[in-house]
Amino acid sequence: MAGSIRYKTKIAVIGAGQAGLSAAYHLKKLGWEIGRDFIILDDAPHAGGAWQDRWDSLTLSTVNRIHDLPSMSFEETLANPQATEVQANIAVPHYFDLYEKTFGLKVFRPLKVERVSLHEPLFYIDTASTAFSAHGIINGTGTWLNPYIPVYPGAETFEGEQLHTQDFKTASYFKGKHVIVVGGGISAIQLLDQISQVTTTTWVTRRPPVFRAGPFDDAAGHEAVAMVEERVRKGLPPLSVVSVTGLPVNDSVKQMEARGVLHRLPMFSEITKDGVKWADGAEKKADVILWNTGFKGALDHLAAVVPREEGGGILIDGRLATRVAKQPRIHLVGYGPSASTIGANRAGRAAVQELIETLGLSK
Repeated sequence: MAGSIRYKTKIAVIGAGQAGLSAAYHLKKLGWEIGRDFIILDDAPHAGGAWQDRWDSLTLSTVNRIHDLPSMSFEETLANPQATEVQANIAVPHYFDLYEKTFGLKVFRPLKVERVSLHEPLFYIDTASTAFSAHGIINGTGTWLNPYIPVYPGAETFEGEQLHTQDFKTASYFKGKHVIVVGGGISAIQLLDQISQVTTTTWVTRRPPVFRAGPFDDAAGHEAVAMVEERVRKGLPPLSVVSVTGLPVNDSVKQMEARGVLHRLPMFSEITKDGVKWADGAEKKADVILWNTGFKGALDHLAAVVPREEGGGILIDGRLATRVAKQPRIHLVGYGPSASTIGANRAGRAAVQELIETLGLSK
């Protein structure tokens, strides 16, 4: 951190994605003054959270439903609300930008929080250029910046490319290459669909994928959130909400099945210099291994103040499972059950209410 001036505030909201903006809205609604009573820090150069980094072919028809932020309809910000082939990486950032401006939520960006430390009764929040202090923290840094790739023997010998969902830009990049697509989530299916239309693919998953018939409505969403919440309340690492919802059987999936793309193989046991190998000795050559193996919470900046349980999880409590049980002046919104847009809004409001109560603060 450069300089020695430390700006003081009551509550710091770290991250301006769905959960962070929801929390900021509820602070402002209570009459808290932004910049004095609370601040919003975000490491991205523009509004939009992780959505601004998604690939161009990800459209509103291929994402799980985008739930509204408090007091502003997402649909009403679309030029054509009936259109489905709208790029998510344009529509959602536009929505977030309008939201910030409409409700006067000034975000300090780009400011990446590098470290949070405890200096009772304050948390010190350090970035590369500016330092802050706060009595409490609502952290909404999500998962996008912390991609997870499992370790397999021989990975370092592979002479092709190993990429992650986060690296995907366009299917045309893979033309002429054989691609091992790893993962059984929605992103894996979407990228498998696109890549298989321009080149050859092999689909590999750790466990047999589960496809879900019927719509993913609010009831199904709340049920999925509840299942993830149960884990974090026990201090276990969260499963993604998507991992418990199953894969939707939509037209794209039906077309993939008709093309024979959904022939799934079990997970390989090792990586060779020119491909992958299974325990039974079978091998498959590959030019690219595309890991669609999810993300972990982007929480490295909180390592000094948020204790981990033996299994690597964080013990969470509170009304909607956002409060760090062993450090109740920190709430994690967008973590575990609030990682989806359906959970993020409710979590933002609950975190604000609980944190203010814990701190004994008022406007």
